[in-house]
Amino acid sequence: MSLNLEQKKALVAELAAVARSAQSLVAVEYAGLTVEKITELRRKARESGVFVKVAKNTLMRRALEGTDYACVEQALSGPLLFAFSKEDPGAAARLIRDLVKANQEVVKPRFVALGGRMYPPADIERVASLPTREQAIAMLMGLLKAPIEKLARTLAEPAARLARATAAVRDRKAA
Repeated sequence: MSLNLEQKKALVAELAAVARSAQSLVAVEYAGLTVEKITELRRKARESGVFVKVAKNTLMRRALEGTDYACVEQALSGPLLFAFSKEDPGAAARLIRDLVKANQEVVKPRFVALGGRMYPPADIERVASLPTREQAIAMLMGLLKAPIEKLARTLAEPAARLARATAAVRDRKAA
């Protein structure tokens, strides 16, 4: 189904808006995937906050102009499925990593783009291992909490030693 000019302009505007607000972009060659698998991928993408789109490379080039993802312009060739992470930088990479594991014979990752730089397909695993926002906050809170806990234990230790010594003297006298 070909698009008329107005539909193409609307698609480019939609893709440009998504690209401006996205955290990361992952592209994969999807030729050979069944409709059921693509439908399942789209369902998982909605659940994880990932925008998935199949678009012509010429339209994608126009949409990515002036965004952090303009760096991928030279890599746009062949039939590609694009996954934009909206909230979590690693969400799209995790989605594509799982897709590739389940369909290795037909799905080939092409690139991942993050922070204005394009990375090779091998780096999809590294991006997928990035912590989510909640995990990063928990890790930070753990790091911030550790020195305070250590200080509290250090300040409480002299009183605890005194209590243990007093209990030992009492036990010795009772025996």
